[in-house]
Formats: sequence, C-alpha cells, structure tokens
Amino acid sequence: MSILYFDHAATTPVKDEVLQEMLPYFTNNFGNPSSIYSIGRRSKKAVENARTKVAKAIGCQEKEIYFTSCGSESDNLAVKGVAFANKNKGNHIITSKIEHPAILNTCKNLEENGFEVTYLNVDENGFIDLQELKNSIKPETILISIMFANNEIGTIQPIKEISKIAKDSEIIFHTDCVQAVGNVKIDVNEFGIDLLSMSAHKFYGPKGIGALYVRNGIEFTRIQDGGHQEKNKRAGTENVAGIVGLGKAIEIADNNLENYNSKLLKLRNYFIREITSKYDNVKINGDLKQRLPGNINISFPGIDAEELLLKLDNQGICASAGSACSSGSTQPSHVLTAIGLSEEYATGSLRITLGEENTIDDVKFLINCIEKILG
Repeated sequence: MSILYFDHAATTPVKDEVLQEMLPYFTNNFGNPSSIYSIGRRSKKAVENARTKVAKAIGCQEKEIYFTSCGSESDNLAVKGVAFANKNKGNHIITSKIEHPAILNTCKNLEENGFEVTYLNVDENGFIDLQELKNSIKPETILISIMFANNEIGTIQPIKEISKIAKDSEIIFHTDCVQAVGNVKIDVNEFGIDLLSMSAHKFYGPKGIGALYVRNGIEFTRIQDGGHQEKNKRAGTENVAGIVGLGKAIEIADNNLENYNSKLLKLRNYFIREITSKYDNVKINGDLKQRLPGNINISFPGIDAEELLLKLDNQGICASAGSACSSGSTQPSHVLTAIGLSEEYATGSLRITLGEENTIDDVKFLINCIEKILG
C-alpha cells in the first residue's frame, strides 16, 4: 500500500537535490570547521556558503545568522538569550497563548527565574488583538515574541503592525517563523523583525538543524556552554552536512515560492470547497485569507479525531490532530481552546497540511476516505 502524506507541518521529506549536496560532508569532506588544515577549511567554507544562502533568503547580513540544532533551540536561544542579556533593563515579556511549546515552555521557565510574562488572547481566527498588545506594554517590557504563522491553524499574524508597536516602544521583537519560512516570502527589514527562528525540516531540508537570525546590535546571551563556535553564541561542533542541507533547501524554497504556493492554494481550496459541500456542520479553523497556503484545520463535531486518524492510516493516509510536538496529549489542543472551540469541536479536529508531492488525485482520495469513514 502506498503512503499519501498530508502532514507537512510536522516534517517534510528531504529533497534529493538537498541530500546530494549533503552527502560529501558525511564522507570525503568530513573535516571539523574549526580545524585549520584543508578538509577543515572546506567544511568551514561550506558552512559560510550556507549562511550566505540563508541570509539572502530573508534579506539580512551573513553575520546575523546563527546555526542551531532545530527551531526549538532557536526559540530558546532567542527568548532566553534576550531575556538574560537585558534583565538589567526589565523583566517583562509578551507572547501569545497559541505559541509553539518551544516558546510557551521557555516563558514558563523564565517565570520561574524571576521574569514576568503576559500571554495575549487571540480571537476566533487566531489573531492577537493589537490594542491588547499595546495595553500590555510596561516600562519593564524587554521582549515581544509572536509567531509569524500558527503551526496548527495556519493563521498568519499582522507581523508588520506588531513590529511597529514594538519599535515605537523600543522593545525587541522576535518571531517564531518555523512554519512560515519556505511558505511565505520574508524580508526581515520589510517586516521589522529583530530575531527570527527557523528549522530546515519544515522546508524539505534535514532534521536536526535550524537557524536563528539576530539583527546586528541586539544583545543576547549564549545559553549553552562549550567552545566558541557561531561567534561565541552557540557552542558545539557544527553539523556541517545539516547546515549545507539547510542552505540548499532554503535556496530552493526561495526560488520556487510562487509556484509552490499557487499549487498548494489550489489543492487547499478544492478540499475545503468539496468537504464543506458534503458536511454542513464542519468548521474550518483559522483565518481563511491570512493563512499558510497548505494548511487545513477542520473540525468534525462528534467525531474522535484520533480514531479518524487511525482509520485514515489504515488507508495509507498520514495526517494529524494538531502539532506533532503535542502528540500523545489527552487534552484538547491549547490553540483550539484559545480560539474558543468547544470540546466537541476541538476533539474532532483534523489537521491536513499539503506539500509539493501532493496531487489533486491525492486530495480526492483523501476526501473519499473521509466520506467512507464518517458515513
């Protein structure tokens, strides 16, 4: 039985072009980038070439890119790094209730270490209230961290407006762009972003490698002790093959963004149109316009989403009921709860995230399987 994969928000397959670019750095070009001999220098050059590609994709300088192990580490380094570096200026952080656990749990940790955190509410579509954001700012506020696009419902926040509010109050602005990079064209200067997190495996790169953009002049503290890699901000021997893969993957994604989005939008709109014509009581969660192109989060009231997923799996279909980082939890998604869904709708929520390899026939098969299961 063939597999139809509809969970690209959880992870994506590594593109063959990306893998081929990585392979030499597992074998012939295996040198440590900190070594001064030739194979070390080759690895160092590969790391810097990848840094250039990442910088080009988001419109920043190479020196503003720091490689990490994943999006979660990038989030930790951004939020804790800024908090500890600026604690003499204040101890207040603002975020939202629908952030990824990498942000929410980092903020909880900071609360245990003397920081104060405000968690902004969101409306039924997942947007924060800009006035509530303004009202939450205090003289002690040092950081605002709001995700660019939500990993469960796909809603894209008004990032330019948020960054302007932060700038007007001289507050540092970080955004978790793990879901957005590779799906949205991002220029950090145009959007007014001070720090940005990303992870390669969300845009057809390898797992275990991420990056953090930090605007030049922003103070942040290292949170991992060791050597002096990554300009003394992130200790540990560089994952050269992973970094090369991230660089190649973001280069491909940036060059193909318009065609990729166009394809995903057609598939997404077809699914939503067909499924809503068949079921009157379903609900599409998240904003229908300001939304990631491949994201569909749909609630079937009275249905157990986990049971539905298992039955879809029996048909060779991979989808999810929410964030992969929260799988195994018996509680309704914190995102769906925050947007005001009842337990009946929240527990019947299915997340379908489309990708490059999906076709219209795949989507038709998915709809057909859902119909057969639900009756």
